[in-house]
Amino acid sequence: MARQLRINYPGAFYHITSRGNEQKAVFKSKRDREKFLEYLETATLRYDAVVHVYCQMDSHYHLLLETPSGNLPQIMHHINGAYTTYFNVKRGRSGHLFQGRYKAILVDADEYAKELSRYIHLNPVRAKMVERPEEYKWSSYQDYTGARKPHAWLNRDFVLGYFGSKIPVAEREYKKFVSSLEGKEYESPLKEVFASTILGDTGFIEYVKKSFVKDKEAGKQIPATKALMEKATMEEIIKGVDREFSEGRVSRDVKQYLCYRYTSESLKKIGEQFKVSESAVSHAVRRASKTIAKDKKVRKKADNIIGKLKLSRFKT
Repeated sequence: MARQLRINYPGAFYHITSRGNEQKAVFKSKRDREKFLEYLETATLRYDAVVHVYCQMDSHYHLLLETPSGNLPQIMHHINGAYTTYFNVKRGRSGHLFQGRYKAILVDADEYAKELSRYIHLNPVRAKMVERPEEYKWSSYQDYTGARKPHAWLNRDFVLGYFGSKIPVAEREYKKFVSSLEGKEYESPLKEVFASTILGDTGFIEYVKKSFVKDKEAGKQIPATKALMEKATMEEIIKGVDREFSEGRVSRDVKQYLCYRYTSESLKKIGEQFKVSESAVSHAVRRASKTIAKDKKVRKKADNIIGKLKLSRFKT
């Protein structure tokens, strides 16, 4: 199995998941869950980790984690290593508890922290463990809504800051934000992950690529590195769309949509290519996104283009 690319730098945000071997439970008792939370706390004290959101399921957990010191490997070695030792000693077992390496998706927090926090907090509802997120004790949701005194080591300020400057107001608005999707089907924000590694727009991906992904890593043959180092051109995309679509607004919208999603070009550059404003490109991208979601024929043609050009925005 190919290794996941690890991108580390001070101030990075990550969506972290770690699953039990063979999908087996890693939390079997109340004490197990409490002990894991203790290790999250010590990670904040010893390794400068900032835990924004957490959710303990049965066979895995989710974190929204920030690394001010750029030391994700040390943080995760502490959390998973210490918990595995505790779990094994308690049950007289040995060996790995978690399935392979943890999964870490680098996140553009300004764009995705709110959505990811909601996605994480609704996990127990999607799994039908509870009907409403406030019924689930083993996530940070009750901390966010004021239903209990927040853990001292949990940082709510970043996410709640999007919902108001006064804590009681922010807690109420956050609860409305999460409950608005209760019982509804919605698209996971993780479907937008690029190369199984980064969640962010093209500008964020380009910034990460230029700043933190070095050419020497390309030689390691990590698929995510290859995806980051290679980009389609607008000319290739335009030719690909012309082969699948007749001329018209749908064709033009799909061209701009694919250029926006699968190249590193800015809205300004795309607008210059199509002789329209940046705002017009944004509208075209939204129209194409809706059309592709609703029209199976258009979606099939778009998928054909993506496949033939091997466009590298991989979904997890």
